[in-house]
Amino acid sequence: MALDLQAVTKRVGQITYIKPTSLMLEPGRFNVLLGETGSGKSSLIKLMAGLDRVASGRIVMDGQDVTGMSPQKRNISLVHQFFVNYPQMTVFDNIASPLRVAGMARSEIQGRVEAAADVLQLRPMLKRRPHELSGGQQQRTALARAIAKESTAVFLDEPLANLDYKLREELRDQLPELFAGRGAVVVYATSEPAEALMLGGWTALMSDGQVTQFGPTAEIYRNPNTLTSAKVFSDPPINSAAVVKQGTTARLAGGAEWTLTGKAADLADGSYTVAIRPNYVSPLRLAEGHVAMTGKVLVTELSGSESSAHFAMGDGAWVSLAAGVHPYRVGEDHAFFMDPNRCFYFAPDGALVA
Repeated sequence: MALDLQAVTKRVGQITYIKPTSLMLEPGRFNVLLGETGSGKSSLIKLMAGLDRVASGRIVMDGQDVTGMSPQKRNISLVHQFFVNYPQMTVFDNIASPLRVAGMARSEIQGRVEAAADVLQLRPMLKRRPHELSGGQQQRTALARAIAKESTAVFLDEPLANLDYKLREELRDQLPELFAGRGAVVVYATSEPAEALMLGGWTALMSDGQVTQFGPTAEIYRNPNTLTSAKVFSDPPINSAAVVKQGTTARLAGGAEWTLTGKAADLADGSYTVAIRPNYVSPLRLAEGHVAMTGKVLVTELSGSESSAHFAMGDGAWVSLAAGVHPYRVGEDHAFFMDPNRCFYFAPDGALVA
């Protein structure tokens, strides 16, 4: 049961929220929508779920055109970042609610609810009401309702955003397994690149109301097809700067230069944009051939066992993310070293060229 978006758009008045978007989502794999807030993830999910009207294009589910069909007739489930449970109902009744609406037999409801509760470790809480549950247990209840319904499509719109770190980690590990083998199209929206990588599956990168790239998650992380895609799939933000290529030498406006190899060396001479993720810019020279640069430290952050430094170099701001604790001094110049083998090169139109 594939979900096929065919040049769908969303407009409200003169404002376009979703530009023409085509996407084929296959059942049995975990699909992620990744983009920053305002990129169009929730708008696209609402179109897929039938909550918002498609301005143009078609949505096809299992070969059937469902573009104008109501959500109730599409057999879908939607889980938001906010706990949507009926406060007057027990956990059992919350999970069972869509099954009862569908007129399912009591014995089948009992079996489905208990099976979903076992998967999400909710069996001891089936007689409790939502106010007696922790935030994680409430979100588990919402997920159990989606599993018990056995929907043909499940939409998870940043479902872990309001949970604490430990619960997010726990549920994030479980989610792909929870829906594996159920034959449903699963779509998970997130604004966190690290979360997309942990979830795996396939990822659609979103920016300004459109999908910029779609494919196996690890593959598009390693090979963004445009500068926009590279920016979407990087946290902290990817470093990018103008670079001039002459012969086999690349020069930054800040003065750093290095020798190009491989596809980059074969590019025509001229101006390009170089981009490199912060974890490949270090305050230490980790290998011969790493490019030395100097920047004025603007901001420093220590997160667990990693140190980050935002620094000014040339006309731009750069970020370094390195393991360990480093003695940065805000306002002072500091040496940094870039791994040139981890650089992406983009043409003036933003397309990846090397």
